[in-house]
Amino acid sequence: MTQDHTTAPDAAPASPAPWRPARTVAVILAGGTGTRLGLGIPKQLLKIAGKPIIEHTLAVFEAAPEIDEIIVLMATGHVDDARRIVADAGFRKVTKVIEGGETRNDTTRIALDAVGEGDVNILFHDAVRPLVSARIVRECVNALWTYSAVDVAIPSADTIIQVDADDCITDIPVRSRLRRGQTPQAFRSGTIREAYRRAEGDPDFAATDDCGVVLRYLPGTPIKVIDGSDENIKVTHPVDVHLADKLFQLAAAQAPRLTHRGYAEELTGRTIVVFGGSYGIGHDLAELARGYGAQVFPFSRSTTGTHVERAEDVTAALKTAFEATGRVDHVVVTAGILEKGALAEMDSETMDRLLHVNFVGPVTIARQSLPYLQQTKGQLLLYTSSSYTRGRARYALYSATKAALVNLTQALADEWAEFGVRVNCVNPERTATPMRTRAFGEEPEHTLLSSEAVAQASLDVLISELTGQVVDVRRSPGEQVAAVPAQPGADRSELSTGA
Repeated sequence: MTQDHTTAPDAAPASPAPWRPARTVAVILAGGTGTRLGLGIPKQLLKIAGKPIIEHTLAVFEAAPEIDEIIVLMATGHVDDARRIVADAGFRKVTKVIEGGETRNDTTRIALDAVGEGDVNILFHDAVRPLVSARIVRECVNALWTYSAVDVAIPSADTIIQVDADDCITDIPVRSRLRRGQTPQAFRSGTIREAYRRAEGDPDFAATDDCGVVLRYLPGTPIKVIDGSDENIKVTHPVDVHLADKLFQLAAAQAPRLTHRGYAEELTGRTIVVFGGSYGIGHDLAELARGYGAQVFPFSRSTTGTHVERAEDVTAALKTAFEATGRVDHVVVTAGILEKGALAEMDSETMDRLLHVNFVGPVTIARQSLPYLQQTKGQLLLYTSSSYTRGRARYALYSATKAALVNLTQALADEWAEFGVRVNCVNPERTATPMRTRAFGEEPEHTLLSSEAVAQASLDVLISELTGQVVDVRRSPGEQVAAVPAQPGADRSELSTGA
């Protein structure tokens, strides 16, 4: 089917009938092998932000009200992997997971056969573009009411040059007229079928882009371009993995907050265990969650005699909460210590304390918490520091343990996915806590994040479906925060991080 053209009123009887598709089908193209990433598995099965890339992608189309059905074309030999992901995630719109073709031409033909006959909207989307937005999907589908072919693209920020076989410039097109193509690409079924039917007679036909097939073989068909987004990247090269992971992290940090009633609905009746809940972030989180109806059990060295690095103390704490409420939904570990000093000058006792409280403690808590969290499909929430990305002089061990917690988060999110247990890590910028004040003294109030803000962001993570995420928490513009004085007699091992 080609694009309908509006005619004059006196020619109305000859006008084609308006487009009335029976349904809208998203075809997820997952035939890549991951060669450029140097992987032993297809890149769409690589985990980012705690889930396989293809699962993130499918979730967008599953949630889109404009999409009625999803068909997955998977790389040879990995169809069962994709089917397991679909089953485990409970995607109800996925009707077929089938093997793709050896070429893009073959894959599209297989997809068209899988869609079947009749008037249908079809969206082709790369499985390795997991950050496609609901807005893009909606605008593609809406555009098909007017156009029979739709592409997604963004302006080019770089100057594009054309070169010859010797890599010499032959042309520099005007950048304002150029776009960088993305997916999905959307079509009325009759249009894409006719384009491929005509292409079959061309011995030189080789498709890499479905809109290109329409442009070449149905040259009279307008192809509408809607705005894509910079975030809608295609995971192709190793650096793309890190970029996509960071983009998911940023999206998580910007998730909208609920109303008071919404938090109460989410938290009432839940049991939250907080290790390090006497001061700083841990204390504020406990108070906030309790105010929304959660049953909160804070444990620390000074108030309950709980040493996070001792398995028997952790066991007793979790048992106390479970016996009181019959469940443990969330386990939060804000306990940590910061001892400054050059590594070569640090005594063994201090090094042991840093390593055991900051890393052995969270590992111990994770091991002990899993049986409880399996029952509730709950979440373990850890805390890192901005120093995890680059070790800082004079607190090398602190930085190293915080980097280890990020790795622990990502690894456990993968290991525990089969149990339905989520694991995330909050990364607050410099935060006004007693621990920080003790280590760095009084600092300008406008340079620090409030522990209350971190506690609120932590609740947002707890009630989300995120897993495997390192969620940045940053000050809002203009936020004024007073430095928090160190609490007399406070034990360093129970103070929230924020250095």
